[in-house]
Amino acid sequence: MDNSRASLAMERTGQWVFPREIPTDVIVEVGEANFSLHKFMLIAKSNYIRKLIIESKEADLARINLSNIPGGPEIFEKAARFCYGVNFDITVLNVAALRCAAEYLQMTDLYCENNLCSRTEDFLSQVPLSSLSGALVVLKSCEDLLPMAEDLKIVQRCVDVASAKACVEANFPSRSPPNWWTEELTILDVSFFEKIITSMKSGGAKALTIASAIITYAERSLRDLVRDHSGNGIKSLDSGESDIRIQQRDLLQSIVALMPPEKAAFPINFLCRLLRTGIFLRAANICKNELEKRISVILEHATVDDLLVLSFSYDGERQFDHESIRRIISGFVEKEKNVSVFNGGDFKEASSTAMQRVAKTVDAYLGEIATSVDLSISKFNGIANLVPKGARKVDDDLYRAIDIYLKTHPNLDEIERENVCSVMDPLKLSYDARVHASQNKRLPVQIVLHALYYDQLKVRSGTDDQTMPNAVTTRNQLQADVSLMKENEELRTELLKMKMNVKDLQKTQGTSSKGNVKKPTFFSSMTKTLGKLNPFKHGSKDTSNMDDGMPGLTKPRRRRFSIS
Repeated sequence: MDNSRASLAMERTGQWVFPREIPTDVIVEVGEANFSLHKFMLIAKSNYIRKLIIESKEADLARINLSNIPGGPEIFEKAARFCYGVNFDITVLNVAALRCAAEYLQMTDLYCENNLCSRTEDFLSQVPLSSLSGALVVLKSCEDLLPMAEDLKIVQRCVDVASAKACVEANFPSRSPPNWWTEELTILDVSFFEKIITSMKSGGAKALTIASAIITYAERSLRDLVRDHSGNGIKSLDSGESDIRIQQRDLLQSIVALMPPEKAAFPINFLCRLLRTGIFLRAANICKNELEKRISVILEHATVDDLLVLSFSYDGERQFDHESIRRIISGFVEKEKNVSVFNGGDFKEASSTAMQRVAKTVDAYLGEIATSVDLSISKFNGIANLVPKGARKVDDDLYRAIDIYLKTHPNLDEIERENVCSVMDPLKLSYDARVHASQNKRLPVQIVLHALYYDQLKVRSGTDDQTMPNAVTTRNQLQADVSLMKENEELRTELLKMKMNVKDLQKTQGTSSKGNVKKPTFFSSMTKTLGKLNPFKHGSKDTSNMDDGMPGLTKPRRRRFSIS
């Protein structure tokens, strides 16, 4: 292959090298290509080649190696054409390489008037640096010309032009769509993109303008990771430490580091997708923490789908750790507390509209992840308890999430089900939710009794939800009455056991009683004893005529307790 490339270069050179009647006297090696040329034509324009020939220890230098020339064989061929006076095209794609090659070969005006350096400089200033697209194309070509392209200020000049024209386009779009300029920036390597963004910031660009460019760049450069957030694929993605994965992680961390300080500059769905990408790529904690802080600041704008993006991997099957969700919600609650204290309010008594909106979103989110069989009670309750109690006006959404969790985890015992339900306040359920709860066999008995007895209190007092006594008084009353019901149930159970014991004794003794004297049976004596222990004979609080002004008044209670 090397010989074929060398012969091809020789053949191409023979098409334009002249005068042909004079034999060539030097072979220039550039990588795998060889160019058979004339020394006197080269030294007429290139001071570098002249020095090589003069300073050579060989009497007649026949071979010159220029493999380090910027741009490689293609660019050297154009420089050689220039030395021979053969026309060729200077374009936005090759002008940077030609400028660097001309500098390398010392083809300056100090050595020869109107040399290649000045010709490329004139083209660079007049054509590519007059437009945003041209400046970006030249800047892209400089990626393979470092560090010489930076030393010659080509990179900085392109950055200055591109950033200035991008700011103008952001404020006064010249064509449709208005954000076309952000698409143009995506051709750049992240290091050059960073230079553009830094220059735009120093030029006073708005945070939303910077954010628009970063969003487009992230969605293009991390296309499969950032754009696809449906959870319907990308099972083929390798989660290991491959070279591609390392490059993607470095790219993500560079993008996050470029974000302007304004926390609300980015839409929350984009931030969630970016954080999910960071979790998947195992990005540095400083990167993930920055994204979590930005999300927590604007959490009231989040939807359930946004939070679900953070919960499941790209295949829609694996579940991420919920610690990010916990930190985001905690950060938002802490921010709301600080705002409330600053405004002189009491966070425990009143919650902002934003906090109430977040509470509904969190409860709906719990309902979605409750279907996961791997979700532990501690994680479920941990997320539910992050939301302050006062932020929930009603607990219907939370009850729905609890019901889904109990249905998905049917093997929980009574204590575990009570633990799940502990995050909910039964007194804050709507009428429809209480009716459903009263018939829900998955709920623990205590929750069902609360739901039933709450409506009984309303019926007895002739009130509705708005005129019921305060929650603390009602809850205390319910707890006392439920306790009495449990004691009554225990007595009923003991009585049934005693009945069974009596039947067993009667079967054993048969009709062995002596004389006609009737002795008291064991059953009758125990019945009298239980009658003395009746816990309801002293009465309780009666709610049939409740008076808001005298909540402590006790009256004989008309209550029917059945033990049958």
